[in-house]
Amino acid sequence: MPKKPSLLIVDDEENVLFTLKLVLQEAGYEITTASSCSGALDLIHNAHRFDAILTDLWMEREDIGLELAKTASQLRPRPVIMIFTGYGSITNARGALGVPVDYFAMKPLDLDELKGALHRLLAARPGTKRGLR
Repeated sequence: MPKKPSLLIVDDEENVLFTLKLVLQEAGYEITTASSCSGALDLIHNAHRFDAILTDLWMEREDIGLELAKTASQLRPRPVIMIFTGYGSITNARGALGVPVDYFAMKPLDLDELKGALHRLLAARPGTKRGLR
């Protein structure tokens, strides 16, 4: 049986973490969660490898999700990086483009759109596990 793609979901809102974990586990992903950018950075620095990182933009402070995205973009192999926010602006959208981020969405999230984008982005990566619904 092939290994499931591994996702790290980062959000300081417990209900968002719970919902995304439930929906994406059901879609066939292996899920790890963190409720802060610092918690996510600890996971990454302790040699956890993720196929994709999905993070909120605003947690401990404004736009901290970009710091996580910048760190993730330097990993090899580089994971798919997805950012979502309830506080979108031209400034943080530009910052996301500078990282670069693979997907940027506004809350509330369209879960079907998110799953579709995640599947397409992972399928486009060389060596990424496939076969998810």
